[in-house]
Parts: sequence; structure tokens; C-alpha cells
Amino acid sequence: MDNKSKASAFFGKYAIYFIFVFLFLLVSVINPRFLSVRVIKDVLMQSSVKLIVALGMMFVILSGNIDLSGGRVLGFAAVVAGSLAQTGDFARKFYPNLPELPFFVPVIAAILLSMTFALVNGLVITKLGVAAFIATLGTQLAAYGLNSIYYNQEPNNSQPIGGFKKSFSYLGTGQIAGFFPCVLAISLVCAAIVHIVMRYHRFGRLVFAVGGNSEAAIVSGINTKKVILTVYLIAGFFFGLGGALEAARTGGAQNNYGLSYEFDAISACTVGGVSMNGGVGAVPGVIIGVLIFILIQYGMNFIGINPYWQNVVKGALIVIAVAIDARKYAKRR
Repeated sequence: MDNKSKASAFFGKYAIYFIFVFLFLLVSVINPRFLSVRVIKDVLMQSSVKLIVALGMMFVILSGNIDLSGGRVLGFAAVVAGSLAQTGDFARKFYPNLPELPFFVPVIAAILLSMTFALVNGLVITKLGVAAFIATLGTQLAAYGLNSIYYNQEPNNSQPIGGFKKSFSYLGTGQIAGFFPCVLAISLVCAAIVHIVMRYHRFGRLVFAVGGNSEAAIVSGINTKKVILTVYLIAGFFFGLGGALEAARTGGAQNNYGLSYEFDAISACTVGGVSMNGGVGAVPGVIIGVLIFILIQYGMNFIGINPYWQNVVKGALIVIAVAIDARKYAKRR
């Protein structure tokens, strides 16, 4: 391989990192205040929940599937967590007679709720043979409808949920050692665990095998349906955790939470090198993908560019990433 080919291969492999550095430097040069500790911390905190959702979506995409219900399920999880995390003396308490609960109870409730929807997705796809796109689209609509019914019940009547206990809010707004955001620490721990599982654990290899070539995986004796069901349950865990943390981070919860979060997660995975055909992807790329989209959103607002241009830039990046992935997939075949 000549030097030109090597350079081309190197740029193709690390293009996403070059794009991130370019965008970061561009915003920093236009407005140097972007380099302040406060702004960087805000960007990272906004990225935290999105990263957790993207990690769950990565499992699904690597297996060769998709999940369109993640955002609405996250929103339902946020509302349920918020309704259970209120202080006893809050004036508009969702459950007036419910005593104050330990901070981990709302988190566990949110995760269990989300994993229930994930179980439905997995069973409909693996047992009934419904395409993942249709199955999760149906779950998306059902989750939003049930969330709205729950949110509208007496005595709340669709009022924003607030008044959280400090121990619960700390998960989203607290600082470890007075500096490092707690929500960021949780997201990084999740990313590290996922990276270890996908790179070194047998289950990670099974997911790559199923997503890379499901027919070959079946011939090899892999229970592909079990792997896919497990992948959706893992995604449900991350969506539920993300919902609880989003409520804690924002200090409230409404039934419109989570809108388009699944598309943000899919976009971050795609731009981060996770193949929509399945079987290809890694956690570092997903992290950079999430940061790029947050940087586009936050950076454009910071330097005063019309926010409508955000969608234009995001859309262009997604199309380019998918086009590159399609060419790679064609070469592999």
C-alpha cells in the first residue's frame, strides 16, 4: 500500500475524530468564551443522558435491528421516576399519601418500566416475526399514550412534575468532590462497562456475530432470538436509567420528555461508526458521535447561528456517514 492509500485509510478510520476537533476549534475561535470551564461542563452534562441512550441503541443496531420507541419510553420512565421522587411536603404531590421514598426506588421503577416495554419489543420481534421498525414504532405510540394517561391522572391533571428530593436531584445536578458532575460520572461508567462487554465478553462477540451475519450465526449454533431479546432488554435498561437521570438533571418531568431522543441516539451511533447493517461499531465512536451532535446544537447557539441550521448540518452528517457505511458494506460483500 502506497503512502497516499495509507493516508486515505487513516483519515477514513479516524474521520469522525477529525470532524469533532474541527468543530470544537471552529466554535472556540469564533467565540473564545466557549473554552470556559462552565461551558465545557454544560456541554458534557447535556451529553451524559444522550450518551446513555446511545449506548442502549448501539446494542440494538449492532444486532442488526432498530428501536424507535426509546425516546418515548425514556419520557415515560422520567415521568414515573419523577412522580415517585417528590418530597413529602410538596404542594402538588403526584401521590399525596405516598411517603418519601429512597432515591434509588424511582430509578429502579423507571428501569423496570422501560425494560417491560423492551421485553414486549423483543418478544414481538423474535416470537411473532414482526419487523423491528414496525414493532418498535407501535411501542413508541403506545408508550406515549400510556404516559399521557398516567400524567393526566388525578390530582396531577397534566401539570409539570417537580419538587424532587435532594438525593434524587443529586444524580442529575450534583458534583462529585465539588467539581465532577455526577450524571457525567454515571454515563462514563456505563460506557466503560459496555466497552468491556462488547470487546472482551462472550456476549459482545455474539451480538457482533448476529448483526454481522445472522444466517451464519444460526448455522454456528447461536440462539439469535435469545441474543436479540437480551439486546432489547439491555437497551431498555439504559433508556429507563436515562429517563430517571433526565428528570433529575432538569428538575422536573413532563409527558413530552424524550421526544426524538431515539433519533438522536441513532444519529450519534451512525456518525460514530456503528453500521446500520449491524455487526460493526465501538463505544469510543459512539461517544464522539454524541459529542458532535451536542457540539453542533450548543455551539451554534453559542456563536449565534440560526438554530434551524442545526438540522441541516445534522442531516448532512447523517447522510455522509450512511453513504460511507454503505460503501464499506458493499466492499465487504
